[in-house]
Amino acid sequence: MASVKNIVKVMNFHSLIRVDKARKVAEEYFDVEQELTKMMYKVIYNKNLVLDKKILVSNNKGNVIDIYLGNDLGFCGNFNHQLLQAIEEDNDNEKIIVGKKIFPKNDKNVLLKITKEDFFQNYQKIENIIYEYVMEHKLKEINVIYNHYYNVNDIRFERKTLFPVELEKDIVKDINLDVDYVIEADIKEVITSILALYLCYQIKILESNSWASENVMREKVTRDSIDKIEELENETHQKEVKEKKYKEFKSQISNYKNYMKE
Repeated sequence: MASVKNIVKVMNFHSLIRVDKARKVAEEYFDVEQELTKMMYKVIYNKNLVLDKKILVSNNKGNVIDIYLGNDLGFCGNFNHQLLQAIEEDNDNEKIIVGKKIFPKNDKNVLLKITKEDFFQNYQKIENIIYEYVMEHKLKEINVIYNHYYNVNDIRFERKTLFPVELEKDIVKDINLDVDYVIEADIKEVITSILALYLCYQIKILESNSWASENVMREKVTRDSIDKIEELENETHQKEVKEKKYKEFKSQISNYKNYMKE
């Protein structure tokens, strides 16, 4: 029990160190994420570009890519459970898996499996896939499946569509799509490059959000686990004390009986 408690304490300590920073980063990106999407929406759905047939539309016969953001470490409750279930259920879509805890054993549709550590050190692997599918117009849809952090008491399992670029109706009504751009380059090439960059950046933003969810959940799980371990230790200690007192009492009775016989 003591060794388990020490391991849980170490994990709790690490999550405490990370959780505040992870939360702050995620919260800083709340507005950035929406503003970035609004900017991309303005460009892609600009009325003049639509009339000129210069927009980048979804390829209805293209591929759907689902990106799953898991983790490499344990002690975080059901963080990975729904992700693993979604991976098993999404049989037809191509997949990018982030986090060795959710690596599927056999899945022919997996384009890339990458650990959380490699996500930070070799993000180029994901970028190469995104750029290839966007540039070659092979993309029908791209989704990110992850645990979304809203606050410490509100973490939700979500599926967010990054492409086609979508906005809520109440936000779209305030966006001006009549802007007339002065363009000297190949607009399709420009928009395609911007879209690929936007998608790669959004994936990083959502990973930061997922990282906050992971650490908040791990801190809570390890804290609760420590409390339960200490509760069990206390119960065991009380039981041992009772047993000791019972043995002492039994010994006293035995001594008393021996004394009376004398």
